[in-house]
Amino acid sequence: MSSRNVFLFVFDTMADWETSFAVAGIHNPRYQQHPGRYRIVTVGATRKHITTMGGLRVIPDTTLSEIDSNDAAMLILPGGETWESHSNMAAIDIARVFFIEGVPVAAICGATFALARAGMLDDFHHTSNCSDYLLASGYRGEKFYCDVPAVTDEGVITASGLAPLEFAREIFKTLDLYTPSALEAWYSLYKFGNATRYQELANCAA
Repeated sequence: MSSRNVFLFVFDTMADWETSFAVAGIHNPRYQQHPGRYRIVTVGATRKHITTMGGLRVIPDTTLSEIDSNDAAMLILPGGETWESHSNMAAIDIARVFFIEGVPVAAICGATFALARAGMLDDFHHTSNCSDYLLASGYRGEKFYCDVPAVTDEGVITASGLAPLEFAREIFKTLDLYTPSALEAWYSLYKFGNATRYQELANCAA
């Protein structure tokens, strides 16, 4: 079975922790329903290395101009310090193409602001850091704003920057990465420190 690409957009000042749970879960085959079904591919505006907010240097695997939605399973847009200054607009253009073609798009924190400003959150349920934050973008989707950590609607996942776990959970649901019981075991472990269900999975796999 050939792997489908989950594209992670990387750029200077990206908030690396906001997508860490999602990326680690997709990359680690343990307890996945179909190990190897997906692979993480980092994508940048260019192939030049970027530096995350945490100081990590990342060399993109490919560029925005080179990616093909035909072999894409999802596009993930992390938060960062540059979205509000109209940077990374090429990534938003790709997000729009993916949305039109039915490929899921996942955005967290500042990336939701950029989607809102581009008019991509005007017509379906979404969330962000807070409703006032998105209103500053000039968008017209206020009536669809949900005061929750993360939400998925019409193939678009949005999340607060304070909810990397819930963001990952929505991504895993959309990709059908785990069984429902395995997903809840994962969430209980990392959200509440409850290892009971996770240990049950380990016992079953032994």
